[in-house]
Amino acid sequence: MRKTFKYRLYPTRKQTEALASQLGEACRLYNGALQERRDAYTHAGVSLTYYDQANQLKAIRAEGACELANFSCAQEVLRRIDKTFKAFFGRVSRGDTPGYPRFRSRWRYDSLTFPSYGDGCRLRANGKLYVQGVGEIKGKLHRPVAGRIKTVTVKREAGRWSVCFSVEVAETGESRLYTDIGIDVGLASFAVLSDGTVIDNPRWYRRAQDTLRIAQRRVARRIRGSHGRRKAVRLLQQAHARVRNQRRDLHHKLARQLIEMSPVIFVEDLNIKGLARGMLAKSVADAGWAQFLQMLTSKAAEAGCVVIGVHPSGTSQTCTCGAPVPKTLRQRWHECLSCGLSLARDHVSALLIQGLGRSLVGVT
Repeated sequence: MRKTFKYRLYPTRKQTEALASQLGEACRLYNGALQERRDAYTHAGVSLTYYDQANQLKAIRAEGACELANFSCAQEVLRRIDKTFKAFFGRVSRGDTPGYPRFRSRWRYDSLTFPSYGDGCRLRANGKLYVQGVGEIKGKLHRPVAGRIKTVTVKREAGRWSVCFSVEVAETGESRLYTDIGIDVGLASFAVLSDGTVIDNPRWYRRAQDTLRIAQRRVARRIRGSHGRRKAVRLLQQAHARVRNQRRDLHHKLARQLIEMSPVIFVEDLNIKGLARGMLAKSVADAGWAQFLQMLTSKAAEAGCVVIGVHPSGTSQTCTCGAPVPKTLRQRWHECLSCGLSLARDHVSALLIQGLGRSLVGVT
């Protein structure tokens, strides 16, 4: 399986300029490939493929029209545009909103991928990262890179630089006695476990709304294309990045705690995209359920655990005895007239999720 290790980079001013120049060249190649595909289809009715464009790379670089230092990086840019068009045609075939691929601004093209470790990018023995065309960049390796490095991505985010190593690792989980837990994710609390544990919802985005509002107003007051606007945009990006990092930190730590608690975890198989388009869209996006469940699943696979999704139908309107207990969204307490069960609504939902999961795996 694949795992990503992310580290902060601290390039010098000269190295920052070199990295920005490489990103600018990658963006220019991306836009050029997009323009070529559009022109080929408009004038000749031909849909170009990755190989049609990749075969021109040597000639383009020989003419000096592409100054990307690494040839494999240029190939990866063309793979990226090919993937974009495949996604576009997939949306068309499914009847979704197509969203034709658009040109990218050099200020919004923020990553450069080296598809083969050692080809243009390598960790030195001194802990620095060598990048072809840039040199050795100082980084903060706060933990060792475990596994075989496959690809390397240098990324710019809110004016800061980082490197992501995509690593191939083997599952290292040890066998444990069978125990399971059910998890009910929510908005009043982030999650409630079947044992009654309540995980608070920190609502990072709502806490930061005042700061974000000020930063957004600062951007709106600047003249488009000015240096002052770019500085204001960077401050806004940093404010959003802080919220994103806080949310991600919570998800990482909570997922690890749950895996250490039990080797079998039952969760609701929610339609999160649908919920994110409803009246609670802001709260759903702030909680970040999709990211959390993705982290939980990947960490469980690495540890030899399993995450099982159960259908959410009836988990909030039914009692553990099977009797229907209809409740509105405002009602947060469960009172069953049939069996007399009186518990918090989310706790009962977690118990029902656990029961449904056990029936799926044949455990009583």
